[in-house]
Amino acid sequence: MRIIISPAKKMKVDEDTLAYESLPVFLDDTARIMKWIKALNLEEAKALWGCNEKLAKQNYERFQKMRLDAGLTPAILSYEGIQYQYMAPTVFEDAMLSYVQEHLRILSGFYGVLKPMDGVTPYRLEMQAKTDIDGVEGMYDFWGSRLYEEVQGLHASRVIVNLASKEYSKCIEPYLQPEDRFITCIFGELSGGKVVQKGTYAKMARGEMVRFMAENRLEEPEGMREFRGLGYRFAETLSTEKEYVFIK
Repeated sequence: MRIIISPAKKMKVDEDTLAYESLPVFLDDTARIMKWIKALNLEEAKALWGCNEKLAKQNYERFQKMRLDAGLTPAILSYEGIQYQYMAPTVFEDAMLSYVQEHLRILSGFYGVLKPMDGVTPYRLEMQAKTDIDGVEGMYDFWGSRLYEEVQGLHASRVIVNLASKEYSKCIEPYLQPEDRFITCIFGELSGGKVVQKGTYAKMARGEMVRFMAENRLEEPEGMREFRGLGYRFAETLSTEKEYVFIK
């Protein structure tokens, strides 16, 4: 079983808590992306990132000084978004870290696919960014089927648990094969008979779900039905083989 999650825009450097174990598998491609971004001027970079002046300057300077082989932080500790705060990997026991290293994959516009203990440096690049790298427009086309192939690999179960946002799951779903089982988790509330998913709460629950799976060393997706984090409960009548719905 593989678990996929999104990255976060906010990142930090932490070389003290844990040492990284490996370098990202697509590092040569990351170097190509980095070279392209470094060649942009500040206004072009700001348009690429769709952010304010302060963030644009911060990230522009980051890229100008960026190295992919030094000052690295394990990916699971580098991202600081809501999902990662609720996952709380800094207090994972060794067995939980081993579990996520085997099962969890972080999707990234810049790095492609990351194992939790891959060493990364702070960057800014969303999967839906409008790029033109070596004549290939957009990150979805740049990565193509390679992210799916890396996530699925030779994994025997052919099960992918989707805890990623639509922006990131879109780089996996088009390449699914008939033998694959792709399960998307929905965390929502009932309103007018419909399931409504609120972004912030969904991110919180995705982080809690990763923690739950790691604590319980889940090897089958059915075990997720016992999740009780943040007041959510598995809604069997609203769920299908392809969607596990959790209602608060």
